[in-house]
This record gives sequence, C-alpha cells and structure tokens, in this order.
Amino acid sequence: MQKTISTSISRLVISLVALLLVTDASAQGTTVTSTSTGATAVVPDSLKLFQGVSVGYDLVGAGLLMFSDYGHHELCVRANLKDKYFPVVEVGVGKANHDDDVTGIHYDTQAPYFRVGCDFNLMHQKHSDHKVFAGVRYAFTSYKANIWSKTLTDPVWQTPVDYNITDEKCSQHWAEAIVGIDTKIWGPVHFGWTARYRHRLAHDDGEGGRVWYVPGFGISDSSVLTATFNVSVLLDRTIWKGKTKN
Repeated sequence: MQKTISTSISRLVISLVALLLVTDASAQGTTVTSTSTGATAVVPDSLKLFQGVSVGYDLVGAGLLMFSDYGHHELCVRANLKDKYFPVVEVGVGKANHDDDVTGIHYDTQAPYFRVGCDFNLMHQKHSDHKVFAGVRYAFTSYKANIWSKTLTDPVWQTPVDYNITDEKCSQHWAEAIVGIDTKIWGPVHFGWTARYRHRLAHDDGEGGRVWYVPGFGISDSSVLTATFNVSVLLDRTIWKGKTKN
C-alpha cells in the first residue's frame, strides 16, 4: 500500500509541476499594442509575488449537516502568488450518523481531514477580481467508525444476531482534480464554487468491511464527483501595506 501511495503522490507532483511550467511559460508578461505604430510588445509582469491570503468556509458541507445524516465543517486557506498560483490548504471535520433503512445497520463517525494542493488561474487577464481556475489536491483522513445492528438474522439458524463494531480504526488517501470560479461580491468578500473529481489512492476500512462514509471524502459509493461553495474573506496585501497593486 505504501508503494501505491508513493507512486500516486509522485505522479500527482509531476503533473502539478508540469502544469505550473506550462502556465508560467504562457503568462510571463502582458502583451500591449502601441496606438501610434500598431507594434506589439510583451511587458514583464511587475506584480509582487505575494498578493495576500483568503480564508473561506464551505457552505455545502454545513448544509449537508443541517439537512442530512452526514456532512462537514471545512475551512480553506489560499495564498495568492502573482494572481496566478494559489497554494491551498483545506482542513475540516467530517461527521456521519446514519441508519440504513434496508439492513438496519447503524453507522457513525467523526474525524478531521486535510487536503493540500495548488490552483492555477486560467484567465487571460490575471489581475481581475474574478478568476477561473483549475487545481489538484492530495487528501488524507484517519478516523474511527462505529457500526452496529440488533436486527440482523443468522442465515442458518434464523435467529437474531447482535452486530457491534466499536472504534474501528480506518484511514484513506485520495487525490482530487478540480475546476472552479472565484468572484468578488463586496469589498474583501468573495464567493466561489468548485467541481471536483475524486480518486481513492489507498484505504484501510478495518475489519468491518467497506465503510459507509469517509470524513472529507463523502459516501464511499457515490462521492467520485462532488462540489463545494465557499464564502471567503480576502486579506489582500494592500490592507496592511496601504498600497495599490503595482
């Protein structure tokens, strides 16, 4: 399993670096056209490297917690490098408290998770307040699950059988490819959404078999495609420098 994880992470890093180089090569400067001669030239981008950091909260996970038997609380911290590259850390706590109506099995868990990665601004006008981006994530969670039921029937003797697994240790590694948008609403307040494709790299479901819910990943059988909707506050470098972007 460690070899599989190492190989997958290496491929993820290589893909990230390749995308970074391609994006950087195509956006080294801004093309301007002279109004008098009609000649064009590429002006080097003089924007300083660090442009600030934003802190966001995912409303989708909170909504799931309110209206279903699983969900999460998640914070996203995103640095802004030249309005082009956005290193990201996402941390949260996933929860589930589920009763299967068919089997009568109860499942519950609660545990933290994290994701790390980078987003890339796909807009031609990099310094706009509105951004379209693509990115990648590596994610991990280690959690304990409780699975029990008093309604199972022995297939041979046809008698009730208690089924009880407590604090079963589980873990999962996965990768995500994402696309999304981020737009300024008012002042430092931004709204943004992402569509995500998730791929499980390695997992340990313990002795209870396939778990129903994985913190940060979602329901095991139906979480390949998912989405987030963040409300965030941008802490721009101009706030503490008292300057405009240059």
